[in-house]
Formats: sequence, structure tokens, C-alpha cells
Amino acid sequence: MQEFSAPPSFQIPPGAEVTSVVFDHAARTPGQVVFQRPIGTSWHDVTAAEFAESVLAVAKGLIASGVGAGDRVAILSGTRYEWVLLNFAVWAAGGCVVAIYETSSADQAGWILADSGTTLLVVETAKHRAIVGEVAATLPQPSEILELDADGIGELRRRGAGLGDEVVHLRRAGLGAPSPATLIYTSGTTGRPKGVCLSHGNLYAESAGARAAMAEIYVENGRTLLFLPLAHIFAQVVMLGAFDSKVVVRLTADWSALGAEFAAFKPTVVFAVPRVFEKIYHGARLKARDKGRGRIFDSAVATAVAYSEALENKGPGPGLRLRHAVFDRLVYGKLRGALGGECTSALSAGAPLSPRLGHFFRGIGVPIYEAYGLTETTAGIVMNTPRHQRIGSVGRPLPGHAVRVAADGELFLRGPVVFDGYWNNPAATDAALIDGWFATGDLGAIDADGYVRITGRKKEIIVTAGGKNVSPALLEDSLCAHPLVDRCMVVGDGMPFIGALITLDPEALPGWIERSAVPRDSTVEQLIGHPVLLAELEAAVAETNGRFSKAEGIRKIRVLAATWSVEGGELTPKMSIKRDIVRKKYAADVDAIYSAD
Repeated sequence: MQEFSAPPSFQIPPGAEVTSVVFDHAARTPGQVVFQRPIGTSWHDVTAAEFAESVLAVAKGLIASGVGAGDRVAILSGTRYEWVLLNFAVWAAGGCVVAIYETSSADQAGWILADSGTTLLVVETAKHRAIVGEVAATLPQPSEILELDADGIGELRRRGAGLGDEVVHLRRAGLGAPSPATLIYTSGTTGRPKGVCLSHGNLYAESAGARAAMAEIYVENGRTLLFLPLAHIFAQVVMLGAFDSKVVVRLTADWSALGAEFAAFKPTVVFAVPRVFEKIYHGARLKARDKGRGRIFDSAVATAVAYSEALENKGPGPGLRLRHAVFDRLVYGKLRGALGGECTSALSAGAPLSPRLGHFFRGIGVPIYEAYGLTETTAGIVMNTPRHQRIGSVGRPLPGHAVRVAADGELFLRGPVVFDGYWNNPAATDAALIDGWFATGDLGAIDADGYVRITGRKKEIIVTAGGKNVSPALLEDSLCAHPLVDRCMVVGDGMPFIGALITLDPEALPGWIERSAVPRDSTVEQLIGHPVLLAELEAAVAETNGRFSKAEGIRKIRVLAATWSVEGGELTPKMSIKRDIVRKKYAADVDAIYSAD
């Protein structure tokens, strides 16, 4: 059995709670800008003093609305400043935040509201109100609904205007490390989502551990653009760690305008899922090809990757350093410009990051520190850092945490960021928490220096008819490195060989059509069977297969005309594939992979 633990570098006081920093910032540095919020077409700086005043006012409104200590308040909204304000206000009122994704269906939202026993629901829009209205009559307890777009924050301010600030501080005094802070329901690729209850102590430990490990990133007056969904724990702890460190946070939910936001805000650090970095890379590559500079770009990429790989060995030689310096002037500066030009580092989590992509970004001067964690571990519990990075791994445990690999390869985790149990689900809690360790369901390995590698998902392992165990994620990550591939799902459980369903990237297709020997007016439906496109994808499959054994290789693919999305039901809010849904929805396409063999 492999095991590695990192010594603690901080203590969690019994009275630890995550609202104290709001009032500490306001007392010590009242003029410090902590957030930026949109007002009309411009951005407004929110100072520490302004934020503390708003938290108090909204917390008083929550108390006046009947929210008691320990009560659940749900937020169904996209990422915006008001989400963060409400989050801290609920905590200051002694309550627990129930996070609901803005893309949730009526059935999903209804289940969360019923299971959590929510007493007050805040939605973002009238559309969200209508969605909840579809199931309101079936809920076991009535919940008042406030709407952000209908001055919900103003309404709470008005309700609490007659209360004194001491009412809030009395509620805060009743909080401690064990107090429930956030209830997040796992997205659930199968079955009903389980409520993960995270305490103030969990959040305190996550922020303290991440800031200790990543002190070079969490720098006062640094800047980060937060666009990840705040209903996900990754975004919540990014916000909390940044706020604790006085990193200025600008919030937006518009992923389509990230390029413009990066250019305008110029973040010093970016927190994102791998898909964002893949899009930046593929976008730059396609632009270079469209301008006839594809070979130069590919040479620059190869040099960046080689330079990064050399950093883990004896270091780059004189020739490689010279090529790197030339490409830094010609190419890399423009690539850094895609992140605003002042970004010096990034952190990736939520899904595996391709090692080649990790080497590429480090080679151009923007190292991406890959981290690993789950909702049950308050997001990152294992991470690469500026002092300890090994590309291809997810890093080492945070200070005060431990990792273990069981005999069957399953990864177990322990430490103060690990939750105490699922909400109203003791059976699931008993199955997940074993002798003080959390059973992740992921497969992994630990090297002699404590770096963890994730090798697959225990429940997603494919067993072919020949008895070969295949981890789909590794094949999928490799194939998705091709710019034409938007999504890929490997199939083959109980079948004679491995196949794959592929969807095309709609942003990459126009430029590819212009460069390729296909009719300019080709539709996606026409392209998925075109021999030119299939030949390019088959070449990508062959390149992927070269990294795996013959039994693991993808033998046949099926290209789909559709794209997968959260709204379509194929992806979770954190962009993971819902495998069971895809298998059922595209059963005919899976059958077609094997019907001719």
C-alpha cells in the first residue's frame, strides 16, 4: 500500500469561521479593492469597507426574513457579484448556503430544495423563478423566493434596516469550525445527487492550505477573473482564497467573452478547467494556420514543450535556449496576450490536464499548476505548486493532508479539508468514509516524492470481451488534443475492441473547411462522413493509439453531427461527460461501431 503525508503548516482554531476576514479587512485596510462588479457598461471597484457594510446589511435582511442559525438558504444563479455577497451574508447570519447550478432542471432544483430543507431561495432571473415554480407545489416545505434581477438584494437591505449590527455579530459568535457552511450536491452522472456538507473548518483549511502552498500566486493586489460557476466548490474556494489574500476578483458568467475580459482586466493568475486552456491553445493554432503560419506555430510549440521538459532534467541547452528566445519574441508574447499579457501563472482543476498542454504553457512562460480534489474534499487536496511541480501528476498533498493508494488502486484521502458526511444520507457516508479516510472512487499512484497521478475512475473502467481493463479518460484526453475534436467518449465495455464517439468543435470547423479539400458550403452532417475529415481524425486516433497498448487502442470511431452540452444533458455543470446519458442517447451510434465487425 502506497501512502504519503505532508506535515501541517497551520492550525484550525476551534472557533474558526470564514466571515471574520470580511470585518478584519474592513478594519485594517478599508480602502482595499476586493471585488469588481459591473454597473451598466463599466466596472465598479468594491472596497473592503463597502463589502463589509453590504454583508452586514444583507445578513440583517436574512435574519429579518426568518433565517435562523443553521437554516439553509439556496442560491440558484450564474456567477456574479451578488452570489458572493449573498454567500458571505448567509454565513454571517449563521446559515448554510445551498448551491444550485443555474442550468439545473426543475426536477433537479426540486430535489435539492426538498432534500436540503431550504427555507429561503434566491434566484437570478424570472426564468429561474419559473423553473422552480414548476415543482413548488411538490416541495414538503414552503420556501420564499427572491429574485436578484428584481432587486432581491435591495429587498433584503430594506427588511434588515431596522436591526442593529450586533444581531449579526451575535450570530457569528455562535459559529465555529464544525458549523455547516455550504451544502453542494454532487452533479451525479447516475442516480440522485448527494448533498456534500462542508463546514467552516473545511473552508478555512482549504483556503489556509492553498495559500500556504501557493503563496507566490495568492499575492495582495493580484487580479483574477472568476468565471467558473459558483455553484461548484472549485469556484467557491478560488473566491475565498483570493478574498483572504486580498487578490482583486472580477466576476463574470459570460464564457463567450473571456478573451475580451482577459484583455481588459489583465489577470495576474487564472483559475480554470482544462477546457479553457485547450481553447486558448487551439484558437491560437487555428489562427496561425489560417494565416499560413502553421509551420512556424508548430515549431514554436515543439520548442516550448522541449524547453519545459528540459526544466525537469538537466535544463535546456544553449541551442534550445536560443530557439526559445527567438520564439518568445515572435510567438509566445502573443500567446501570453491571449490571457491579458500579465498572467504569470494558472491553476487547473476539475478534469485531467494534458501533460503536453502543461509543458506548452510552462514553456511559453505561464505555468499551469494542476490540482486534484472533489466536492467532498473542499476542492483541491493535492496540487502542484511553484515550489513543487511535476507535469503529468496532480501534485502532492496540501500541508496537513495525506493520500493512500489501496491494493486495488483506489485513492484514499485524509485531512481537515475532507467532509464529515453526506446530508441526510448515512449509508452513503459510511460507504465513503472508512477508518478516517475518504474513498474517492478514483484510481491513482504515488511516486517516491509524494506526487500523485490519477490513472482513471474506478466505476468508469471498461472491461473488454477479452478481459482487458481500459481507462477511458486517458484515451479521451489524448484524442481531444486534436483541434477538430470537441468531445470524445470511449466505449467498449464487454465488446471485442475499443471504439469512440466524437463530436466536432464548431469553432474549429470554418477554418478547417477553408484549408481542406472539401466543398466550402459543407454542412456538419455532410462533413461527418467525408473521407478527408475522417482521414484526419483517423490520423489523430493513430497518434493516440501509439501511446497505449494494442488492446487499449481505439479501433473504430463514430463522428456525431451533434455537440454535447450541459443544456442538452450530456455534460455535468463542470463539463464532465454523463456517460450513461450519452450511451443511451447515442445507442444507435455505439451499435454502428460494432455492427460491421
